[in-house]
Amino acid sequence: MLLYYEILLGLSVLFSVIYAFMWHKHFDDNITLIFFLVPIGNLAYVAIAKSKTLEEAILATKITYITGLFAVLFIMLTILGLCHIQIPKLLRGILVGITMLVYLPVLTIGRYDYFYKDVQIETRHGITQMVGKEYGICHTFVYAWVFILFFFCLAALVYSLIRKNNVSHKIIFMLFAPVVISMLLFFVVRKITTEIELLPAAYVTAQFFYILIAYRLGLYDIDDSGLDSLLLKGETGFASFDYNLRFLGCNDTAEEAIPTLKGLHVDRPVGELPALQDNVVRWIRAFREKEKTGKMPEEDLDPYGDADGDVHFHHKSADGSKTYHVEVNYLYDGRRRRGYQLFITDDTADVKYMEFQEKFNAVLRDKVDQKTARILQMNDHLLYSMAAMVESRDPFTGGHIRRTSEGVRLLIEEMKKDPSISLNKGFCEHVIKAAPMHDLGKIAVPDAVLLKPGRYEPEEYEIMKSHSAEGAKVVHNILKDTDDENFRKVAENVAHFHHERWDGKGYPDQLAGEQIPLEARIMAIADVYDALVSKRIYKNKMPPEKANAIILEGMGTQFDPGLQKYYEAARPALEAYYEAQLDADATQQEEEGTQQNADGAQKEADTDQK
Repeated sequence: MLLYYEILLGLSVLFSVIYAFMWHKHFDDNITLIFFLVPIGNLAYVAIAKSKTLEEAILATKITYITGLFAVLFIMLTILGLCHIQIPKLLRGILVGITMLVYLPVLTIGRYDYFYKDVQIETRHGITQMVGKEYGICHTFVYAWVFILFFFCLAALVYSLIRKNNVSHKIIFMLFAPVVISMLLFFVVRKITTEIELLPAAYVTAQFFYILIAYRLGLYDIDDSGLDSLLLKGETGFASFDYNLRFLGCNDTAEEAIPTLKGLHVDRPVGELPALQDNVVRWIRAFREKEKTGKMPEEDLDPYGDADGDVHFHHKSADGSKTYHVEVNYLYDGRRRRGYQLFITDDTADVKYMEFQEKFNAVLRDKVDQKTARILQMNDHLLYSMAAMVESRDPFTGGHIRRTSEGVRLLIEEMKKDPSISLNKGFCEHVIKAAPMHDLGKIAVPDAVLLKPGRYEPEEYEIMKSHSAEGAKVVHNILKDTDDENFRKVAENVAHFHHERWDGKGYPDQLAGEQIPLEARIMAIADVYDALVSKRIYKNKMPPEKANAIILEGMGTQFDPGLQKYYEAARPALEAYYEAQLDADATQQEEEGTQQNADGAQKEADTDQK
């Protein structure tokens, strides 16, 4: 009796080894799992037969149920796959989950009575058998689930036999055999005889039929047979080399593309042939480098290839009339890598088209870039002009938008130098570009308030404060149709929130801390600094040292303290800029004064004449 189980174990292992040699990557994974499970199950039956204690027999029995349940599940999934019946991944997961739930009570054997209420062992004819089994409620679930899986197997096979034209009837009949045999042994015959367990024989029988099925699957593998036909037809050239770059062979198309290969002796090392150094040897070395580092060598990147640096090249024929596409990959013997393979196809027409397309696109890109740059320049000038017009209504803040824009730029430049923060290049450009628009809301402030030559009354100040929210609306209306959504958002934030304070006491929304957008926090420093060092109708300009003290004192209350180090780094350039502006303003005022004196003298002369 023990010999029976050992023979079946040996056969199951033998069939699994045979399958391993036949294995192909296109084989259904579920077939592979069957060949993995069956030897384990048969080994468990041998373990039961040889067990000395009840605990040993129970442990082996738990393993047999793994094989019994999951082998049937994998048989069903194999049938669905070979019959081209697609089921969702979610449903596959549910089936595996149910099978696992049905199996879990098996683990309670020997501890609880959910699966076996009682079981003993007995030695007969030199082997151990489990006798006196009294099944619990969960054992019924196993039988029910196995029956359901077998039912779906038969239903899928009958359906495919009647309705599926793309499935071989020979394959279907070979799939029928293990299902029918397993059902008979599981539900009928094993109830008749209790001397030996017949399921191991059913498993080995199923393996035998699946080996026959695997043998025939290669005939129906469209991918492999199509590739073989393509190569034999000669439209694709191929050349093979081992790991030592010894020539293994090629077809006529490869010889036409690379004439040096013609007449080359098999096993000839190509590394010593000068004519192949700049093509075959270089290609294979680039492939090695890509496999080793994940990147193609810079000098080997194909100008006509993909940007990701795939290992393929373009090769010109000797007379330059043809261009070949060459792809490098491993040479496989079954699943083993044995060397390198070159696949060569005539790519002349495609390359000529790409060269023409590239030239056309280059001209088109140049014209589009010119037009785009011109439009952007006009747009920027328009935005700056609008800001300047609004500023011209306020005779007390001349040059404010120009100076604050420069202050923002200097702060941004210092922030870009800090490696601890990552400022997007586009964000930096947007903030600088949006700075002149921060006071656009003053267009909505009445002249009586805006042009008042002195400090505001409380109610007038409230009206003046409305310019920030109004500015955001104006900016939104101006830029609502722009393609640059990021710039629109930055510009709105700069106009809306540049009077907010870090401590939450600003306006219009009393935002605090990092609730205030970064662009508005930057704008606030440049805006206040200009107000301090510039002359107003109600105050004189402030010395740079005093203005600096006020700015630093405001860090953490009015301003973002995280920006302090950038302000301090930008301060020398900021003061130099304002000093230059003062000199320029003084020169301009002197020229304007000279012109006014000249105009006055001319008027006096005209009066005397009259």
